[in-house]
Amino acid sequence: MNKEVISTDKAPAAVGPYSQAIKTGNLIFLSGQVPIDPATGKLVEGDAAAQAIQCCKNVLAILESQGLTTANVVKTTVFITDIKTFGAVNEVYQQYFSAPCPARSCVEVSALPLGAKVEIESIATV
Repeated sequence: MNKEVISTDKAPAAVGPYSQAIKTGNLIFLSGQVPIDPATGKLVEGDAAAQAIQCCKNVLAILESQGLTTANVVKTTVFITDIKTFGAVNEVYQQYFSAPCPARSCVEVSALPLGAKVEIESIATV
């Protein structure tokens, strides 16, 4: 299997033993993006909507490094720490992912890395 590591300084560097994204064949698997501002390396403060904006910006930065947009995304998984924020996160999400929207799962989790309220992972086609 052919694997290519994808990395850009326009998105946060990996904070563990993983890659920002891996390309294999015509698919790119993006690691979950938490709301870290790549310029500061710090978690964006604010509510789930504010954090969702940064998550989406990080996803977009990785895609753009490959000449892609969110239109290339076929599947996302959104992790939130409070299901009550679903509506607010969804409002942000639809500003970045428009019709035809990718398939998506959204799940509430007990905690996310660095105390984030939102994390978004994606799969895109080339």
